[in-house]
Amino acid sequence: MARTIILLLGDQLSPRMSSLEAADPALDVVLMAEVMEEATYVRHHKKKIAFLFSAMRHFAEELRAAGWTVDYVRLDDEGNSGSLRGEVERAMARHGASCVVATEPGEWRLLEEMQGWAETRLLPDQRFIADRHDFVAWAESRSMLRMEHFYRLMRKKTGLLMDGGKPVGDRWNFDTENRKPASDDLFLPRPLSFAPDAITAEVLDLVDRRFPDHFGDLRPFGYAVTREQAEQAFAHFLRSALPDFGSYQDAMLRGQKFLFHAVVSPYLNAGLLDPLAMCRRVEAEWRAGRAPLNSVEGFIRQIIGWREYVRCIYWWRMPGYDRVNHFDARRPLPAFYWDADTPMACISHCVRQTKEEAYAHHIQRLMVTGNFALLAGIDPHELHI
Repeated sequence: MARTIILLLGDQLSPRMSSLEAADPALDVVLMAEVMEEATYVRHHKKKIAFLFSAMRHFAEELRAAGWTVDYVRLDDEGNSGSLRGEVERAMARHGASCVVATEPGEWRLLEEMQGWAETRLLPDQRFIADRHDFVAWAESRSMLRMEHFYRLMRKKTGLLMDGGKPVGDRWNFDTENRKPASDDLFLPRPLSFAPDAITAEVLDLVDRRFPDHFGDLRPFGYAVTREQAEQAFAHFLRSALPDFGSYQDAMLRGQKFLFHAVVSPYLNAGLLDPLAMCRRVEAEWRAGRAPLNSVEGFIRQIIGWREYVRCIYWWRMPGYDRVNHFDARRPLPAFYWDADTPMACISHCVRQTKEEAYAHHIQRLMVTGNFALLAGIDPHELHI
């Protein structure tokens, strides 16, 4: 029987991927590849590249320990073609494979390319709660779209914070209680940080060499790069920050980068954490009396509401959605979006933080850097890249 190549992308680092579940560990080969094309199609932050490459390498070791045959191509390996398609073709030749199976990617750009590959079967990404195809029928049946209405559907679908057919607390949304200003006398926790191991140290040196002109500070580097570390980081958030997350989730405070935010979105988006499992653990904190309802509902709304809704809108409106420019804004992005050299304190703080941490929370992105770009008439595509 001919082998199948199971292609895993850099943000598909979960044993629950549909491609893995459809495979035979005794026969098929998992392909993972670091390729320059994916690392440079936009000028990713250095920490983002390092996080993904290190997490990929650690996940490859996790798969090998579980009995999988993993063909892992490093960026500097001799013969690396520089593209996913090139590495798939080389792997098929190496292993005498007859076909490729992959979970569909999260970007239209890559989906369109992979749909053109010969002998390739794409499977749905089952890590999301909403079916993006069902969303189209729901959206097109409505005279006006509101995330709140979608969010209520997701609450009913998952049973999160539901009491029979009603929301707990007799309210769907506690956002009015989540707008407190932060003050300097708050005891502010810090996200859990991890010292780089030998694999991560090797990746950091690679990023230093190969991406010297990319935006951002590479060191210090403290992101989780394994499933175990990501779970530790999330557990730390539940203990130290969730109780106050809701009240201060829209706040900003000079000199404070994280406040009570979880800072786990990289792990969620890469597959190291499962969204529904996260929400159920957050709900359990409320049921155990360790976190208030406004914090728990606010966190869950970010995951099953906004995250799912924006993803579905993206797939519904693509291709072309990334080129929409409703107000015909044409100004170029100011240089201070890269160097933070501006007397506007909020902008400077947010850009400097992003440069240092590869992180800015939703209010910093929406109300500061995003809102300034809207008011100043910046071409929106300049913020996409």
